[in-house]
Amino acid sequence: MRIHKSITFARLEDAIHRQMFGLDNPGICITCGEETGGCPPDAQRYPCYSCDTSTVYAPAEILIRTHA
Repeated sequence: MRIHKSITFARLEDAIHRQMFGLDNPGICITCGEETGGCPPDAQRYPCYSCDTSTVYAPAEILIRTHA
């Protein structure tokens, strides 16, 4: 899986922490790197409203897919 260069381990870690311990449910577009709210923890191929693709994933999904 190719991901945008702005998506780093630290960024994924922060998003997962916010999802687990806060009220934020971030999703991250692997094409453009933009963050979207309101994504479930298992989000895959959700729409990105910034770049008009279906490449928004939950941060944990990105971590699993890129570091498996």
